Amino acid sequence: MKSGVYKGLLKLYGSLFLLLLLVIPTAAFALPQANLVIVKKSEAKLNLMKDGKVLKSYHIALGRNPKGKKLKQGDGKTPEGRYILDYKNSHSGFYKSIHISYPNKLDKERARKAHVDPGGNIMIHGQKNGWGWASFIVQYFNWTKGCIAVSNSDMDEIWKAVKVGTPIEILP
Repeated sequence: MKSGVYKGLLKLYGSLFLLLLLVIPTAAFALPQANLVIVKKSEAKLNLMKDGKVLKSYHIALGRNPKGKKLKQGDGKTPEGRYILDYKNSHSGFYKSIHISYPNKLDKERARKAHVDPGGNIMIHGQKNGWGWASFIVQYFNWTKGCIAVSNSDMDEIWKAVKVGTPIEILP
């Protein structure tokens, strides 16, 4: 009789445990909100930061010509400097995207002096729509036109951890 009671209790506790796992929101397992994003172009890394500590690092792909500062539209360079992540787009041509406030005042002045268009529309984004499956290959090449690309699953994490208005620092 006692073994039947124990089996019943085990079933009950097992069921309660499974129910608890379903009830706990997935947000409880999410990254905290980042208060800074640091991109290190030379390391192909994007770091989500909180109060000076790295929350998580991601492998990135950059513009096809990543060394040096972006000067003009079409140069294939990813900008360098301090910017703001100023809006999110869940309906972009790439899985999801977060806009970087390039060009800033300094970038515009450099381009004006060189008599060129500084370009714009620089984003952190996932894979081109329909090509998410290929990220395990394409993320090892610099393939963007100056943006910062991550896998779609990494973009989901970044999307949740970064609010509009978060500063981003892009280093050489």
